[in-house]
Amino acid sequence: MADSTHDSDRIMASAKSSLTHQRAGGRRAGSGSIGKGSARIKREHLTGKLLRLAMALAAIVIASMGFGLFVSALGFEGLFVTVLLMIVAAFFFLRYPRIKVPKREELTRGNLKQTVARTELWLESQRPALPAPAVNLVEQIGSQLDGLGVQLTGLDENTPAAVEVRKLVGEHLPQMVASYTAIPAHLRAEARAGGTPDRQLVDGLQRISGEIDVVTRQLAEGALDELATRSRYLDYRYGGPDMPLGEISPPDTALPPPSASDTALPEADGDSGVPLNFDKSPLPSRSKS
Repeated sequence: MADSTHDSDRIMASAKSSLTHQRAGGRRAGSGSIGKGSARIKREHLTGKLLRLAMALAAIVIASMGFGLFVSALGFEGLFVTVLLMIVAAFFFLRYPRIKVPKREELTRGNLKQTVARTELWLESQRPALPAPAVNLVEQIGSQLDGLGVQLTGLDENTPAAVEVRKLVGEHLPQMVASYTAIPAHLRAEARAGGTPDRQLVDGLQRISGEIDVVTRQLAEGALDELATRSRYLDYRYGGPDMPLGEISPPDTALPPPSASDTALPEADGDSGVPLNFDKSPLPSRSKS
């Protein structure tokens, strides 16, 4: 009886998890690329497929034309064989080779941008085994990795920041997901060590997401400071955002150089430094009472 009750609880928990997953969009919610890096890898793979297909079709056409010119006319049968070969080539080269998902130990190879792209592609391959909340977090992390990849442009690979990014993206994040997928599916909803593996995975991915956001902001601090300085300069020159449009100074107005004379003062008389146009009349004397 105890075993039957345990099985019933497990079945109910599995059904509840499946229902939650379907309400969140099911597998359709995670069918596309989670980031620009993985999308670029897929696009390059498809481009290679199309190039190989074009070369195969060109070879078939040239071979058919050569056979018809130097051996004998193709006729209906020859034309049929040519079209059949083209169909077979299209089926084969569009289906194979399939895109190779990198192994977890291969994620940190290459430069940082390649690590980010490979991690995105690897995470996409793990989505079918993840619960719905984790799939949403994985897609969010994919967008964050795109922003992080922009900040990695020109970053020295040997700096402490680069080393930390490589560990966070290429080691800690995949290790967390791999630890979850190693648990048998029927045990992922059971409570143990203070929570279910599903809940622990979601909490861990939230922490990773927060760390990626912090690293991205730290790498962008220089650009943010430059943007703030530029914004203050524009406010000084063209007026702040609350100034009416008609009161904004013309764009060709510029600050005078430090050595220029102040145009608000009257011109000086020669080298004496005495201002011109002052009233030369004597000051009125005070009459004695």
